Amino acid sequence: MKIVMATNNQNKLREAQEIFSPLGIEILSQKDAGVSVNPEENGTTFAENALIKARAVYALVKLPVIADDSGLCVDALNGAPGVYSARYAPEGQLCETLLKNMQHVPEEQRTARFVTDVAFIDQNGKETVLEGFCPGMIGFEKRGVNGFGYDPVFLYGSQTFAELESEQKNAVSHRGAAFRKLYDYLKKYYQEGI
Repeated sequence: MKIVMATNNQNKLREAQEIFSPLGIEILSQKDAGVSVNPEENGTTFAENALIKARAVYALVKLPVIADDSGLCVDALNGAPGVYSARYAPEGQLCETLLKNMQHVPEEQRTARFVTDVAFIDQNGKETVLEGFCPGMIGFEKRGVNGFGYDPVFLYGSQTFAELESEQKNAVSHRGAAFRKLYDYLKKYYQEGI
Protein backbone atom coordinates (compact mmCIF):
# COMPACT_ATOMS: atom_id res chain seq x y z
CA MET A 1 0.00 0.00 0.00
CA LYS A 2 1.54 3.30 -1.11
CA ILE A 3 0.61 6.87 -0.31
CA VAL A 4 2.39 9.88 -1.78
CA MET A 5 3.13 12.68 0.66
CA ALA A 6 3.02 16.10 -0.98
CA THR A 7 6.43 17.13 0.33
CA ASN A 8 10.14 16.80 -0.25
CA ASN A 9 10.83 17.86 3.35
CA GLN A 10 12.78 14.91 4.75
CA ASN A 11 11.85 15.78 8.36
CA LYS A 12 8.11 15.65 7.63
CA LEU A 13 8.54 12.52 5.53
CA ARG A 14 10.46 10.73 8.30
CA GLU A 15 7.80 11.64 10.89
CA ALA A 16 5.03 10.30 8.62
CA GLN A 17 6.95 7.12 7.85
CA GLU A 18 7.47 6.46 11.57
CA ILE A 19 3.79 6.99 12.37
CA PHE A 20 2.24 5.03 9.47
CA SER A 21 4.68 2.11 9.20
CA PRO A 22 2.64 -0.10 11.62
CA LEU A 23 -0.21 -0.03 9.07
CA GLY A 24 2.08 -1.41 6.39
CA ILE A 25 1.74 1.80 4.38
CA GLU A 26 4.75 2.96 2.39
CA ILE A 27 4.97 6.77 2.39
CA LEU A 28 6.67 8.17 -0.70
CA SER A 29 7.91 11.71 -1.18
CA GLN A 30 6.90 13.65 -4.29
CA LYS A 31 10.37 12.99 -5.66
CA ASP A 32 10.05 9.24 -5.02
CA ALA A 33 6.77 9.31 -6.96
CA GLY A 34 8.39 11.17 -9.88
CA VAL A 35 6.46 14.36 -9.23
CA SER A 36 7.86 17.87 -9.22
CA VAL A 37 5.18 20.37 -8.29
CA ASN A 38 5.20 23.33 -5.94
CA PRO A 39 1.75 24.96 -5.99
CA GLU A 40 1.25 28.43 -4.59
CA GLU A 41 -0.10 28.09 -1.05
CA ASN A 42 -2.46 31.04 -1.22
CA GLY A 43 -5.13 29.70 1.12
CA THR A 44 -6.15 31.66 4.20
CA THR A 45 -6.36 28.58 6.43
CA PHE A 46 -4.15 25.57 7.10
CA ALA A 47 -6.88 23.30 5.66
CA GLU A 48 -7.03 25.24 2.39
CA ASN A 49 -3.25 25.10 1.96
CA ALA A 50 -3.11 21.37 2.74
CA LEU A 51 -5.79 20.72 0.10
CA ILE A 52 -4.01 22.91 -2.48
CA LYS A 53 -0.88 20.77 -2.12
CA ALA A 54 -2.75 17.45 -2.02
CA ARG A 55 -4.82 18.27 -5.11
CA ALA A 56 -1.76 19.34 -7.11
CA VAL A 57 0.03 16.05 -6.43
CA TYR A 58 -3.09 13.91 -6.81
CA ALA A 59 -3.73 15.40 -10.26
CA LEU A 60 -0.35 14.03 -11.38
CA VAL A 61 -0.12 10.65 -9.63
CA LYS A 62 -3.75 9.48 -9.25
CA LEU A 63 -2.66 7.63 -6.11
CA PRO A 64 -3.68 8.32 -2.50
CA VAL A 65 -2.03 11.54 -1.30
CA ILE A 66 -1.31 13.09 2.08
CA ALA A 67 -0.47 16.78 2.43
CA ASP A 68 -0.21 18.92 5.50
CA ASP A 69 0.07 22.56 6.32
CA SER A 70 1.39 23.55 9.70
CA GLY A 71 2.15 26.72 11.49
CA LEU A 72 2.74 28.48 14.74
CA CYS A 73 -0.01 30.70 16.14
CA VAL A 74 1.19 33.13 18.83
CA ASP A 75 -1.50 34.79 20.92
CA ALA A 76 0.51 37.96 21.64
CA LEU A 77 0.93 38.43 17.87
CA ASN A 78 -2.81 38.01 17.15
CA GLY A 79 -2.26 34.50 15.81
CA ALA A 80 0.76 35.34 13.65
CA PRO A 81 2.72 33.97 11.97
CA GLY A 82 -0.10 31.45 11.36
CA VAL A 83 -0.45 30.29 7.73
CA TYR A 84 2.58 32.46 6.90
CA SER A 85 4.87 30.60 9.35
CA ALA A 86 7.28 29.33 6.69
CA ARG A 87 7.48 32.77 5.05
CA TYR A 88 7.63 34.81 8.27
CA ALA A 89 11.34 35.51 7.93
CA PRO A 90 14.25 34.74 5.61
CA GLU A 91 15.47 31.14 5.59
CA GLY A 92 17.26 30.25 8.79
CA GLN A 93 15.96 33.31 10.69
CA LEU A 94 12.48 32.20 11.79
CA CYS A 95 13.32 31.84 15.48
CA GLU A 96 15.43 35.01 15.62
CA THR A 97 12.68 37.07 13.98
CA LEU A 98 10.00 35.68 16.29
CA LEU A 99 12.11 36.31 19.40
CA LYS A 100 12.84 39.86 18.26
CA ASN A 101 9.14 40.55 17.64
CA MET A 102 8.33 39.23 21.12
CA GLN A 103 11.21 40.78 23.06
CA HIS A 104 8.88 42.95 25.18
CA VAL A 105 6.18 40.30 25.75
CA PRO A 106 6.16 39.06 29.37
CA GLU A 107 6.36 35.34 30.12
CA GLU A 108 2.70 34.88 31.04
CA GLN A 109 1.58 36.36 27.69
CA ARG A 110 3.81 34.15 25.50
CA THR A 111 1.16 31.46 24.91
CA ALA A 112 1.15 29.81 21.51
CA ARG A 113 0.12 26.65 19.71
CA PHE A 114 1.37 24.67 16.78
CA VAL A 115 -1.41 23.65 14.37
CA THR A 116 -1.39 21.05 11.61
CA ASP A 117 -4.15 20.31 9.14
CA VAL A 118 -3.58 17.14 7.15
CA ALA A 119 -5.47 16.44 3.93
CA PHE A 120 -5.94 12.94 2.56
CA ILE A 121 -7.19 12.26 -0.95
CA ASP A 122 -7.96 8.62 -1.68
CA GLN A 123 -7.45 6.90 -5.03
CA ASN A 124 -11.00 7.91 -6.04
CA GLY A 125 -10.49 11.60 -5.24
CA LYS A 126 -12.43 11.66 -1.94
CA GLU A 127 -11.04 14.40 0.31
CA THR A 128 -10.73 14.36 4.10
CA VAL A 129 -9.09 16.99 6.34
CA LEU A 130 -8.11 16.40 9.97
CA GLU A 131 -6.52 18.80 12.47
CA GLY A 132 -4.09 18.47 15.33
CA PHE A 133 -2.64 21.06 17.66
CA CYS A 134 -0.19 21.36 20.53
CA PRO A 135 -0.37 24.20 23.09
CA GLY A 136 2.80 25.68 24.51
CA MET A 137 4.76 28.86 25.16
CA ILE A 138 7.40 30.83 23.31
CA GLY A 139 10.69 30.87 25.17
CA PHE A 140 13.17 33.73 25.41
CA GLU A 141 16.03 31.97 23.63
CA LYS A 142 16.74 29.09 21.28
CA ARG A 143 17.43 25.77 22.98
CA GLY A 144 18.09 22.26 21.65
CA VAL A 145 19.47 20.73 18.48
CA ASN A 146 16.66 18.39 17.38
CA GLY A 147 13.69 19.42 15.30
CA PHE A 148 13.38 22.22 12.77
CA GLY A 149 11.55 25.50 12.15
CA TYR A 150 10.32 27.05 15.39
CA ASP A 151 11.10 23.96 17.51
CA PRO A 152 14.05 25.61 19.37
CA VAL A 153 11.80 28.36 20.83
CA PHE A 154 8.54 26.44 21.34
CA LEU A 155 8.28 25.28 24.94
CA TYR A 156 6.24 22.21 25.76
CA GLY A 157 6.42 22.10 29.54
CA SER A 158 10.00 22.91 30.52
CA GLN A 159 11.61 21.71 27.27
CA THR A 160 11.59 23.07 23.76
CA PHE A 161 10.53 20.81 20.91
CA ALA A 162 14.19 20.89 19.82
CA GLU A 163 15.22 19.36 23.17
CA LEU A 164 12.85 16.40 22.81
CA GLU A 165 13.78 13.12 21.13
CA SER A 166 11.71 12.43 18.00
CA GLU A 167 9.58 9.79 19.76
CA GLN A 168 8.75 12.23 22.57
CA LYS A 169 7.92 14.98 20.11
CA ASN A 170 5.77 12.74 17.90
CA ALA A 171 3.77 11.71 20.98
CA VAL A 172 2.69 15.30 21.73
CA SER A 173 3.21 17.38 18.59
CA HIS A 174 0.57 19.00 16.40
CA ARG A 175 1.68 16.99 13.37
CA GLY A 176 1.74 13.85 15.49
CA ALA A 177 -1.82 14.57 16.70
CA ALA A 178 -3.08 15.17 13.15
CA PHE A 179 -1.26 12.10 11.83
CA ARG A 180 -2.64 9.93 14.67
CA LYS A 181 -6.14 11.02 13.65
CA LEU A 182 -5.24 10.15 10.07
CA TYR A 183 -3.75 6.84 11.26
CA ASP A 184 -7.10 5.93 12.86
CA TYR A 185 -8.95 7.08 9.74
CA LEU A 186 -6.70 5.07 7.40
CA LYS A 187 -6.89 2.00 9.61
CA LYS A 188 -10.69 2.08 9.29
CA TYR A 189 -10.52 3.08 5.64
CA TYR A 190 -8.33 0.18 4.59
CA GLN A 191 -9.87 -2.38 6.96
CA GLU A 192 -13.53 -1.43 6.62
CA GLY A 193 -13.59 0.48 3.34
CA ILE A 194 -15.24 3.61 4.75
